[in-house]
This record gives sequence, C-alpha cells and structure tokens, in this order.
Amino acid sequence: MSDYFLRAKLFKTKKRLGQNFLVDESVIDRIVEEVSCDDTVLEIGPGAGFVTENIVKKAKKVYAVEIDEDAIEALQHIKTEKFVLIHNDILKTQLKDLEDTTFKVIANIPYYITSPILAHLLGEIDDLNNENRKRISEIVLMVQWEVAQRLVADENSPSKQYGLLSILTQFNADVELIQKVGRKSFYPAPKVDSALVKITLNDKPRVDVSDYSFLKRVVKACFATRRKNLKNSLLNAGFAKDAVSKTLSDMNISENTRGETLAIEQLANLSEELKRNL
Repeated sequence: MSDYFLRAKLFKTKKRLGQNFLVDESVIDRIVEEVSCDDTVLEIGPGAGFVTENIVKKAKKVYAVEIDEDAIEALQHIKTEKFVLIHNDILKTQLKDLEDTTFKVIANIPYYITSPILAHLLGEIDDLNNENRKRISEIVLMVQWEVAQRLVADENSPSKQYGLLSILTQFNADVELIQKVGRKSFYPAPKVDSALVKITLNDKPRVDVSDYSFLKRVVKACFATRRKNLKNSLLNAGFAKDAVSKTLSDMNISENTRGETLAIEQLANLSEELKRNL
C-alpha cells in the first residue's frame, strides 16, 4: 500500500468538489516527466499535494490554485520559495495576475467543470486575443476517459465523441492521449476510468476565416442537434433558407450530411461560403 494511498485516506474528501486523489506513483511519475527545470507550472486543484510536491522539486516555479480550505491546509507542508499557493477558484484566476511568463498547466479536473475550465484557459473560438491562452505553452490534463475521447476526437471518430469540446480544444492546439488511467489509481476510486491528455498550444488558430464569431455560430449550429441533418441544423439556428441551400449546393455537400462528419477545416469553409451567400 503506497504512502500516497495512506495519506489520501486521512484526507476528508469532498464529493461536491469531485475530489479523487491520484495515488498511483507510476502515473504521478509520468506527469512529472512532462515538467522540465525551465518550466513555470500552474497546477489546478493540487488537492493533498501528491503531484505538487514532486513537480516542485523539478520545475523552476510552481503556482497552485486550490479552492478547498482543507487542501490549502494540507499543502502547507510544501515549504520552498519556488512554490506559491493561491486560495481561489481557477475560473476567477487570470494568469497575467500571477506572473508575466509562459505557464505549463498541470490539472486533475472533475468532469462537471472540464468544459468551463478549458474555455477559461483556451478561450472560445472567436476569442482571438484570450489573455490566458497567450500565456500557456502546454496543458497536461487528467480527465474522465469519456472526456479524453471527446478531447482527441475528429470527424472520423464515433459521432458521440466528436463535438463542441473537440473543436474548442483543437482550435488552437494539438491534443494527444498520453495514457489511460484506471479507477484504482485514485482514492477514493471513481466509478469510471480516467486518462492523461496533453494539449500543446499553437501560435495561431487551425483555420483562417474572415469572421470567427460567425464561424462559432455555424459550429454551434452544426453540433446543436445531432439527429438533424446539416440543412435543418443551420435553419434551426436562424440562418436563411435560400443561403443554406445555395451554400450546400455550391459546396457539393448533401443536405442530409450531419455536422459531426465535417472536419474543422470543412466547417471553416462552410462558414465562409454561408457568410458570402447571406
């Protein structure tokens, strides 16, 4: 039985915060591998500090943002000038207020808050000047297995996996599945498996369009009603019937095509053509 497991059992975990502490030493070591001595790390939700105390030994500096008071208390044992503990909600934390540098983000995020946190860190697809994204080089993320599949999914994946979360994450980044992590790697053990995912930020968006807000509208329309075909999805979103019909015809896209079969690049082309035809 690992020291991490014994220490986790002593911690009063809170279900409402989705606390499941990683106690598998091999997985912790795999996360630490992603950190170099030149990195300034932002850790989201350090909890009892099992990952934190290892990355502090390796990184140039570590900022840890934690919302739970008991976890804040538990993290007091990490005593080094390289470690800055912040008692706050990550959704209310701006990276520019921490330090004017580039961060590597390490996070073990509860399922219910994955999308809001990623949107906060990466910005929406029309948020070209997102201040947080500008300051991130990479995000190493522990999420539920089902969420990991959605993060890495593309138009060739099962339709339930490829959606708005896939587009949001991949719009300014490359996403890689590092490894699947079984439920026994955590205490308390969750009911589902998890996965470690790496998101590497790019200098510019994956596609170049004339109106990113319009593209966002088109993307949301295409994925809003999965059972509807592309034509009906766009009509439902308020786009003019004549413009939709002409656009699909000009692009040789069948009206019965579903949005989740289109790659990001195809969605961008659809957006440009539809905007021209309105």
